[in-house]
Order: sequence, then structure tokens, then C-alpha cells
Amino acid sequence: MQTRRKFIQNTALITAGTIFMPAFLKACQSGGLPPMQYNGKRLIVIQFSGGNDGLNTIVPYNNDIYYQKRPQIAIPKNEVIKLSDEQGLHPALQPLQALWDEGYMNIINNVGYPNPDRSHFRSMDIWQTASASEEYLSTGWLGRYLDSTCQGCEMPHHALELDDQLSLVLKGATRNGFAMSNPQQLYKTVKTPIVNALVQHHHEHDHNENVAYLYKTLGATVSSAEYLFEKSKIYSSNISYPQTALAKDLKQVAELIIAGCDAQVYYVTLGGFDTHAGQNNRQQNLLKQYAEAVAALVKDLKQAGVWNDTLVMTFSEFGRRVAENGSRGTDHGTANNLFLMSGSLQKAGFFNAAANLTDLDEGDLKFEIDFRRIYANILKDWLKVDDKSILSANFDSLGIL
Repeated sequence: MQTRRKFIQNTALITAGTIFMPAFLKACQSGGLPPMQYNGKRLIVIQFSGGNDGLNTIVPYNNDIYYQKRPQIAIPKNEVIKLSDEQGLHPALQPLQALWDEGYMNIINNVGYPNPDRSHFRSMDIWQTASASEEYLSTGWLGRYLDSTCQGCEMPHHALELDDQLSLVLKGATRNGFAMSNPQQLYKTVKTPIVNALVQHHHEHDHNENVAYLYKTLGATVSSAEYLFEKSKIYSSNISYPQTALAKDLKQVAELIIAGCDAQVYYVTLGGFDTHAGQNNRQQNLLKQYAEAVAALVKDLKQAGVWNDTLVMTFSEFGRRVAENGSRGTDHGTANNLFLMSGSLQKAGFFNAAANLTDLDEGDLKFEIDFRRIYANILKDWLKVDDKSILSANFDSLGIL
């Protein structure tokens, strides 16, 4: 019989070997309550990590101040994909033009929050927790969504992050999401003799509270791994995705959605947007990766008839300063643009006007739309939950969804 001391030693070996425990964290705890109510809507969040330059993403191509402030890095007017008389897409975003033309995209300008923070880590925490700039929270807004909605949900895979570690955004007080890069590899990882022995030991012995919790976490991880592996075998996409890491992640998301996976939230990150120097080539490459991957994702979901029940939100923790720096780049700024895409938007196009470049805050854009209003719109009108209890405040919905 395996002793409690031996169990702790084996658990330490698992952790030291980075098999899965640190990456996936704790599973949802069952409270014996009714199962979660799933309305069939899915949310895919794409995070631009590093602070994407919004002014070179949605370009104010008729604004002379834009070109005066950026003599080296401004997008030439004749290269901009014009969406209106004033604003257009960076040319690398050309694959998204069809989504715009079909009414699948809403672009919100000047998104931010009061008293902005220009630290990557702090600003990302603010976005992921939906806190005020002076407030520090230990749970994410989507983690609190799981807390409030996932009553009776024993498995953590209702919210998936395509990564090896779980971000703060999917950590709740009582429930967390699930981080994984590949269902097949995850399944191989957990189907090892030591893991099987530990799971079997859990079913055969009583334990104190702490040890029982570890066994429960282990069991939920194994069950979720098995569930995701089985779902991953149901559908293999015939859509041509680019050979990039982001496209690989979004293809995995599409295949799980089309296979009927009951995850409601998918979280994906594209990094590299901290463009202090040599911005143009780097941002062009990243935006091209993004646009091509999202275009393939939408094509996949449309072909399967599930695009109307899917919402894609893309954000970055902050924008960049209006003026370029001396290294053909841009430094940390404040307000930024945000994309919402779906086949079921109530309002498509530009939600609001471009930033006013004549009215800046010490060289930075002034925010107009609090990002928590967007979260409120998603929670209330898309996921159909009480946004006020999750955000701990009342934010007017934008009416986009």
C-alpha cells in the first residue's frame, strides 16, 4: 500500500518533472449544486502581449498629425486598407477585410481605463482581473465567471487556455480554467504508470483534507485530459491554416468547438508587440500572423455552422505613444483599439470615432471607452450571466452583442 509520505514524494516528482501539476493548477470543485447552464455561446479571447501599436493597426490615414508625429513609421496612405473616410487597416490585416465587409467585425477605438499604468505586468493584471488601476485582485474576470456560473462543474475544461501555464484571467476563487497546448500530448503525459497508480490509490483510500484535495485535483486533471483527447479525435479540419504557432492554436480551438467540446471560453496569446525599436517589420509580421490565422478560424467555424455562436475578442494591455521614438519604434502608451468579431453582432463597423490627436494627455491618447464596459457587454449579453456580480460594479453595456 502506498503511504501518505510516498504520495507526497511522488507528487513532488511529478511537479519537479513539470508533467502537469503546476501548469493546470486546481480543478473545479464540486459543490453538489446543479450543473452549469450553457447557452451554446463560446468566447475566444486573443491577447496581443507586449502592447500593440493601435495607431498603426487601425490607421487614421487622413490625419496630418499622425504623419507629422510618425515621419519614419507611419503607414503610407496608399497602402492602408480603407474602411471609412478616416480610418483603415494596416495592410498586413488584409485577410480580415472580408470579415469587415460581411459585417462580422466591430472595432472599438480609445479603449482603456482611468489612471493608466504603463507597466506590462501591472496593466495586464488590470485587464485580466478587471480591476481599477489602484485595486489589486487575485482572481480574473473569467475566473469569477466560472465561480458564478460553473456550479456543480467538476471538470476544469469549461475554460481552456492554449498554453503550458494558466493565466490570472482564468483563475477564480473556487474554480479555475485549464491550460494545455496539445490534447494528444497531454493525454500521453497523464497516462503514465505513476499517474495511474496515484489515481487508483485515490479510489481505494481515505485521506486527510489536504491530501484528498491533491488527489481530487489529479483526478480532475486526468479526466479532463481524457475528455479533451476524445474530443480531439472527432474532427480534423480540412481548412488550410498557416504554419504559425497562433494558427496552430486557433486550429486546435476550432477543432474542439466543432467536435462539440463543452468549453465556453478559449484563451490564446500572441506575444512580441513591445516594439520600442524597428517596429514596422515586427508589427507587420505579427499582424499578418494574426489576420491569416483568424481568417482560417472563421472559415472553419462558418463551414461547420457554428460561427454565429462564437465571439472573438482581441485586445492588448495598452497602446503606444502617439509620437515615434528615435529608434523607429514607439514607447508604452495608454488607450488602444479592440476587435470584436462574430456572425451575430448587433452592431458592426466602427463603434466610435478615431482618437483625437489634438487632445492628448502628455503625448498619450485619452481613453474614451472603459474596457470593463466591453466585459459587461460580453458577460450580460453573450454569456448571459450577472455582469455586476462578476465585475463588482455597474458598467453600461455597449450594445454590440
